[in-house]
Amino acid sequence: MHSKALNSDLIQYLQKEVLSLQGLNKSVGGQHVNTGLGIIESAFPAQIFPTGAVHEFISLSAESAAATNGFISGLISSFMQQRGMCLWVSTRRTVFPPALKVFGIEPDRIIFAEVAKPKDALWVIEEALKCEALAAVVGEVKDLSFTESRRLQLAVEASKVTGFIHRHQPRIENTVACVTRWKIEPVASITEDGMPGLGFPRWNVQLLKVRNGKPGTWQVEWSANSFQHTGRRTQQLPAIQKLKAG
Repeated sequence: MHSKALNSDLIQYLQKEVLSLQGLNKSVGGQHVNTGLGIIESAFPAQIFPTGAVHEFISLSAESAAATNGFISGLISSFMQQRGMCLWVSTRRTVFPPALKVFGIEPDRIIFAEVAKPKDALWVIEEALKCEALAAVVGEVKDLSFTESRRLQLAVEASKVTGFIHRHQPRIENTVACVTRWKIEPVASITEDGMPGLGFPRWNVQLLKVRNGKPGTWQVEWSANSFQHTGRRTQQLPAIQKLKAG
């Protein structure tokens, strides 16, 4: 019995080490970050959102880009409750800072960096991901090569900062080193009283790729300052998953 317990402990230790080497960490500053994603977290290794890693988001239209930025805002709000500030890098800012209060973020806690060239944006993102004082980094770029993504992943493995890369209308959905790949699409909102008007932000959330996890699709709403699950999970078929992941 004692030997079996030792073997079990050893296996769990090795699993944690392998996940860590693959860029899948569970905490920021030694503390677990509660993203509020609920059942979506069951898709991740150990059922915990990977921190100290880079997450990739792809949007193919202006509507999905706006939805993606909203979803990312909801995610980084949980990171900013823990510590520090966030750096948001882009070549053309589309985020309206006062609107971030909807997601529980004070606009003055996000530093917006607008640069002229995509190459310069990637350099700023990489350098920011090396800064341990930041809670998270959001980078809006169009294209990202595997080599460039690997540099970003190496940066967060050292700093434990979590990165969110939003690729709007990329030329190709190529393979990258990011630990997850998402697509967020807007869904018609529903008002509380059923009357005409705008309700809380609602999205169709597709987790297309997750290293050592289980991709799936969910419908999520942002209300009561948190993510609320509104639809059933649909698991991707392996062949479809492989095709969509590039």
